[in-house]
Amino acid sequence: MNFLNLLSEIEQVDPEVYDRLDSRRRVFKHLSGVGQKLSAAALPLFVGAVFNKAYGQTSGGQTVLDVLNFALKLEYLEMYFYRQNAGLQGRVSAINYLALFTFADDETKHVAFLRSTIAALGGTPIADPTAAQFDYSGARISSTNTAGPFGDWRTNPATYLALAQTFEDLGVRAYKGAAPQLMANKTVLTAALGIHGVEARHASHIRSMRRGGINSSNPSPSVPAAPYSALPKSWISGTDNGGAGGGTTLSAYTTPVYGAGVGTSFPADDNVVQGGVTLSGSSLPNASGFPAAAFSEAFDEGLDVATVSTIARLFTVATSTLF
Repeated sequence: MNFLNLLSEIEQVDPEVYDRLDSRRRVFKHLSGVGQKLSAAALPLFVGAVFNKAYGQTSGGQTVLDVLNFALKLEYLEMYFYRQNAGLQGRVSAINYLALFTFADDETKHVAFLRSTIAALGGTPIADPTAAQFDYSGARISSTNTAGPFGDWRTNPATYLALAQTFEDLGVRAYKGAAPQLMANKTVLTAALGIHGVEARHASHIRSMRRGGINSSNPSPSVPAAPYSALPKSWISGTDNGGAGGGTTLSAYTTPVYGAGVGTSFPADDNVVQGGVTLSGSSLPNASGFPAAAFSEAFDEGLDVATVSTIARLFTVATSTLF
């Protein structure tokens, strides 16, 4: 067993693996004496104990099936959102409208994959919540509880794409946050990270659509402009000024998507501390002059189930207990 290669592979998915185990220096200090103290037969037990310390207490009691069923809830939220795009026909360019259909097809495939995977693992997929469980206007926390601030989402392309960016960015962070909990099943982990990659591409494309203009046949001819709420980069920069609703009355819905979650393992998207090292132009060689945003943009930050649920719940009907 090449333990160092194993750590390196896990670090690709979970850069905080050393922090979960112990400090990097102490990990290698412990490993330096492993060969002298343990027989080959005992080494797997040692490795198991190490990773139990790293991940045994981070899942909040969730199993692989729990994680997959939670992901399924998010996929339903996105699938039913993208399926309801008929009101945008003629209001956006043909290429942008086609992209929305592609996203709907992707999300439908994600739902089917997760359901079949859960069943194959001996679990029971959640019941289809149906579109009736979701209220994309955000009426759940509206003062009147009858019409939310995104009330024109079916026919206003700007509102629709603002919501799409919010859901996709949330989904990307949710998958990243759940990845360590899927370590026990490498096949499932690989597939989940594949979905994570698709969601990230969706997010990037939607950002370019918002930046380029709803009627543009070229999604991203415009230059991103700070604070990025209206003309975002194709990736998250810092906390994106609260996302698509930043600086407006919609910020209560979108800002938490980019904020910190519960616990130190889920920092906000403007985090510049990786592996215990604060990344800055002064702390890294040949990096002087780079702003803090450049360092935060280089890393994706995961988000925990509780925080993701709180955000997603805003887009369900008042009687829903889905999240």
